[in-house]
Amino acid sequence: MEDVRSIYTFGRELGRGQFGVTYLVTHKTTKEQFACKSIATRKLVRRDDLDDIRREVQIMYHLTGHRNIVELKGAYEDRHSVNLIMELCAGGELFDRIISKGHYSERAAAEMCRQMVAVVHNCHSMGVIHRDLKPENFLLLNKHENSPLKATDFGLSVFFKPGDVFKDLVGSAYYVAPEVLRRNYGPEADIWSAGIILYILLSGVPPFWAEKEQGIFDAILRGHIDFASDPWPKISSSAKDLIKKMLQGDPKERITAAEVLIGYRGELHVSFSRIQMIMDNCISASAISSLL
Repeated sequence: MEDVRSIYTFGRELGRGQFGVTYLVTHKTTKEQFACKSIATRKLVRRDDLDDIRREVQIMYHLTGHRNIVELKGAYEDRHSVNLIMELCAGGELFDRIISKGHYSERAAAEMCRQMVAVVHNCHSMGVIHRDLKPENFLLLNKHENSPLKATDFGLSVFFKPGDVFKDLVGSAYYVAPEVLRRNYGPEADIWSAGIILYILLSGVPPFWAEKEQGIFDAILRGHIDFASDPWPKISSSAKDLIKKMLQGDPKERITAAEVLIGYRGELHVSFSRIQMIMDNCISASAISSLL
């Protein structure tokens, strides 16, 4: 079994999670830098923990190649750890960028929404549900203001087939869909999470909030979205309409990733009003053609 430390030089710590530590590493031959997620096998106490890590590796290899998903370069396993060598995203987490900025302009939020929904669409078309979309799990490729987003941490992700129903309660409190709380969900839960992130990008706060986790869950199940508080009166009705469609309580009625992307039509720097107009026109044309 090849030793990761014979290929890469380990540098400073980049982050720390429940199971492991992420380090800056440098390839000894090419001098190219990467991120290495190092998971200590002693922390994998359940029989299924190692299987979960192997599934994460399998899913990342399956999805590698999409411009908004962190690329997995290699995986190494020894007696002490599992090491995932990944594309280095020097801009850090989207979560930290939101904290420093407060909130984003509509134009910037629209572009970030496009990238997040592109990830969701790619995952779903490849038979994968992410199940833990949140700002902490989107990295910025570089420190530039308009840096591309890269989805990461597929530790809770699963493969699915059309019609599959999942019942395990996973995800992060603010971003979890109501059907997940009811333990009866499918891929639509990812669009809900992306809608929550869009709400936060525009306002700086989550739509469903409470001091305790159960209070957050209760608010999610009630489904009341606050569009009255600042800054929402200044935000376009088109932006609010898209959020409402993404946060539709009934997953069968919720907008799909493909339907959201129709509104972008490959355009750069598109506004929410433009997205809504294109979506409405496409839906109208589809409805008319179905009657012919």
